[in-house]
Amino acid sequence: MIDFRSDTVTRPTESMKEAMLSAPVGDDVFCEDPSVNELEVFAADMFGMEKSLYCSSGTQTNQIAINVHLNPGGEVITSVESHIYKYEGGGIAKNSGASVRLVEGNRGRLTIEDVEKWINPDDVHYPITQLVSLEDTSNRGGGAIYDFEEIKKISAFCKLNGLPLHLDGARLMNAIVENGIDIKDYASHFDSISLCLSKGLGAPVGSLLIGRSDFIKKARRVRKVFGGGMRQAGIIAAGGLYALKNNVSRLKEDHYHAKELEGALKKMNWVESVVPVETNIVVVILKDYSSRDYLISELENHGVKIIAFGPGMLRFVTHLDISSLDIDKTISVLNKIRV
Repeated sequence: MIDFRSDTVTRPTESMKEAMLSAPVGDDVFCEDPSVNELEVFAADMFGMEKSLYCSSGTQTNQIAINVHLNPGGEVITSVESHIYKYEGGGIAKNSGASVRLVEGNRGRLTIEDVEKWINPDDVHYPITQLVSLEDTSNRGGGAIYDFEEIKKISAFCKLNGLPLHLDGARLMNAIVENGIDIKDYASHFDSISLCLSKGLGAPVGSLLIGRSDFIKKARRVRKVFGGGMRQAGIIAAGGLYALKNNVSRLKEDHYHAKELEGALKKMNWVESVVPVETNIVVVILKDYSSRDYLISELENHGVKIIAFGPGMLRFVTHLDISSLDIDKTISVLNKIRV
């Protein structure tokens, strides 16, 4: 089965498994797991930031960051398509008692004008704007990448107005690899960054929250409150460290495979359009919305798994378990499908 449902379906390579099996471990709640400590130091150095914190998931790192940055009743500005709003179970309200200012944006991306427009006035009728959160790449935006110059503008404005800027960087490395931006330069424009290790990077578990020392100290406490403290976590942290050291540059292959799929899908008579591919996500808009479930079923019958991505929409995600041969086989299957 060729599985395009998500880049979260990746499995550890043999080399990654070996690194995990040989990982020294300790109690991470006591900060005594050498493998977790090594991963956290490596990630912080990689991003040019002071500290990082290893957590179980990207939802957890995002929710911890929001909780540290916001006071109850405060407001975060983010895209209506953002993961922190759409796919984290209402966590902003439940975990932090906060309000969300949803901005339409462009394929999940905000502009400086959006941020300027939606900061609330100093008026008792409005929640206090306390955080801006971006997502790069944007999942709902079909893997769209932020213009780095736009990020710089938003960052400068946030600093001027005393607003922390958070990044949901679940697929950040896809953006970095595609644009060739220096990661330390990129990271310098954010107060906190969430980086997922279990998507395109191929680790089995985990996400990192990266920021200043004082921020991470608070985040460690919130992680404990959220039930996120882990004990001998070095076994899984070693997979994350291996991923950061070995699986970043190869993301370009996934982008190439996604472009190949884009080209093939555009030729299908049941496709209305394909959202322009920038990284490893391919979003298809169908001519006949009612054909969506049939197409998902028919593709699976031919050994290709995908998911629905909204009314009349399909999503393919390329990753390290998808080979060039798999792409060729998938294109062959697509050519056989009739609607």
